[in-house]
Amino acid sequence: MSKADIGLIGLAVMGENLVMNMESKGFTVAVYNRSTEKVTHFVEGRAQGKKIIGAYSIEELIQNLKTPRKVMLMVKAGRPVDDFIELLIPHLEPGDIIIDGGNSHFPDTTRRTQYVESKGLLYIGTGVSGGEEGALLGPSMMPGGSPAAWPHVKPIFQAICAKVADGSPCCDWVGENGAGHFVKMVHNGIEYGDMQLICEAYQLMRDLLGMSADEMHQVFKEWNQGELESYLIEITRDILAYKDTDGQPIVDKILDTAGQKGTGKWTGIAALDEGVPLTLIGEAVFARCLSAMKEERVAASKVLSGPQPTFDGDKQALIEDIKNALYASKIVSYAQGYTLMRAAAGTYGWNLNYGGIALMWRGGCIIRSVFLGKIKEAFDHNPGLTNLLLDPFFKEKVEGAQAGWRRVCAAALTNGIPIPAFTTALCYFDGFRTAKLPANLLQAQRDYFGAHTYERVDQPRGQFFHTNWTGKGGTTSASTYVV
Repeated sequence: MSKADIGLIGLAVMGENLVMNMESKGFTVAVYNRSTEKVTHFVEGRAQGKKIIGAYSIEELIQNLKTPRKVMLMVKAGRPVDDFIELLIPHLEPGDIIIDGGNSHFPDTTRRTQYVESKGLLYIGTGVSGGEEGALLGPSMMPGGSPAAWPHVKPIFQAICAKVADGSPCCDWVGENGAGHFVKMVHNGIEYGDMQLICEAYQLMRDLLGMSADEMHQVFKEWNQGELESYLIEITRDILAYKDTDGQPIVDKILDTAGQKGTGKWTGIAALDEGVPLTLIGEAVFARCLSAMKEERVAASKVLSGPQPTFDGDKQALIEDIKNALYASKIVSYAQGYTLMRAAAGTYGWNLNYGGIALMWRGGCIIRSVFLGKIKEAFDHNPGLTNLLLDPFFKEKVEGAQAGWRRVCAAALTNGIPIPAFTTALCYFDGFRTAKLPANLLQAQRDYFGAHTYERVDQPRGQFFHTNWTGKGGTTSASTYVV
């Protein structure tokens, strides 16, 4: 067999499926796994008779690659990536490329890009979204790192990634150093938000309207045929219809404690670092944390009282309102996510293509939806768009949905049903469209207790003032800075 076009280390589910995907597109792939029995199991099983070369050492893997050598790591994020980089470097030559396809934190990718380049090599950190099915049939891929590496991996990545209806690949160069993994991190944060919004819609239908899983299945089926059409709505439709062996909905038997792997938390931390109000994704992360407090919640439910949910209005009208609340809140979530990417691009010197990112998310990934096509159109129409809510299409949609959105929030709060994502999205919308917020009082408070100073409406921006509020303080004020 001739030498391989690319090598891949890490034969877990994602790694195996990516290899099968690459091979099906005409590429020869060399594979290695630290537990070498996995190599044997793979090459004698799924990979048998295919253009896949099993390697039983790093050295053997590298010897089987065409130059410039391309080695993709599909290993656990963190220390394992650094360990494999150290194992690979002695066997590689200038211009060879190391690719990290895991869920690495973007500062790690920035650090690794600089380190690998200092050794004369090239580095790519690429977000890969779509789960095991996406890895096999076509994921969304978000590569960043050494720009010189992109022409060498582009033919492979764009062959194996998902495609939208017109054939455009859901993969393009994102930017230097950690840009690719940053965009993947924001994708995952938006995924947290989308999932929480869907769960809140589900809880309203279940606990306020008393709907069965089968009834909710029909609602999500209808929603998936309109403007909410998306992978997450589609799988929610299917989950609600799935029955256990006793014929009962399996969703009702699943414990209500949500897990997380940290990417939503990273997105929230990045937003705090950038000073961007990423409120919906933050609430989605905290909702998972609250769900994990199962024993405490059960104990509290026996002690703390609140209203019993009751509904005697027009059921279909409220379902339509919930749909509008879901759509409007989703717009806010994406608006916040894009604001974060814009802020980070300024901080790190990235030249992000925001319409291109929406296109990358159109297919293959977990948040894929028809909605993303409208985001691409918004940035194609106005590349300098500062907030998605200001785009004419999304402005019209949010304003059209807001009456129902407000009714849903009011009904949930009145009936004691927690909907943190719906309500924080509405508060952000109202805050963003408010010309005068109460932060003038907040600044007065800060100046009172800490002499932190304030600006005045009757003076030019950039001039800072201090008041001796008690008559006991002096004229000395603290220095002015924003973290």
